[in-house]
Amino acid sequence: MTRSKPSSSTQTSGRPTGKSSGAPRGAQGVLLYGLHPVAAAWANPERRVHRLLATEAGRASLEGTINAARTAGLTRPGLTLVEKTDLDRMLPPGAVHQGVAIDAAPLPELDIDDLCNELADQPQAVIVVLDQVTDPHNVGAILRSASAFGAKAVVVTERHAPETTGVLAKSASGALESVPLIRVGNLARALTDLQQAGFWSVGLAESGKQTLAQLNLTGKTALVMGAEGSGLRRLTMERCDTIARLPTMGPIGSLNVSNATAVALYEVARLRS
Repeated sequence: MTRSKPSSSTQTSGRPTGKSSGAPRGAQGVLLYGLHPVAAAWANPERRVHRLLATEAGRASLEGTINAARTAGLTRPGLTLVEKTDLDRMLPPGAVHQGVAIDAAPLPELDIDDLCNELADQPQAVIVVLDQVTDPHNVGAILRSASAFGAKAVVVTERHAPETTGVLAKSASGALESVPLIRVGNLARALTDLQQAGFWSVGLAESGKQTLAQLNLTGKTALVMGAEGSGLRRLTMERCDTIARLPTMGPIGSLNVSNATAVALYEVARLRS
């Protein structure tokens, strides 16, 4: 899916510019960390990068990505070598940064109309809609599953949804660069817009009378997933075309929302294989 292109920054070689003195300062944009998120952002032509910070080991791990970006002619700053303790100080406690971090501008945003227009000629497009899912780890994991199973976007609410932070990007393991995260002010209205664009909206809840496998999901499909604990809100359920369930059983009859989304995306892919 395309986004509008950000403006370019000065082209540099991507080679180290020297050792930093002390801990790196605050980010100019979104601070991403971890090998997969950093490599994906560095290779994404739609992502404007301000700084790349890496330890010696981190630089070695990113060498192939840096060379590939240079060969592709991407505009990127030089790499600044830092110590592991520098990254430890600038990132959230316990962050698994793997010796790399970048300071990058946020990706250009799409709205629901952009999404519908982009997918107008894709009759089998699948997207995920999240009803007030607040945990950044869950949203990140859902983005990763969406990328793995070919979903075109993840839609979240503007309120009661996590910001696009390094924690979310780390959980997404690079998928933030390939799956648009679209924020909407009114989820019920967004579902109506999607339905008018040809999407069949399927809400996932234990109250569903049919399992997902029993539905005919060959056309445009929006999988609507509820919040942790409370599930889908009443108005959201009313706006869905149908409510389905996963065939869970046993003493624990429900799944974490990110696990349930992965299972649902797999099921849709299996039905179409």
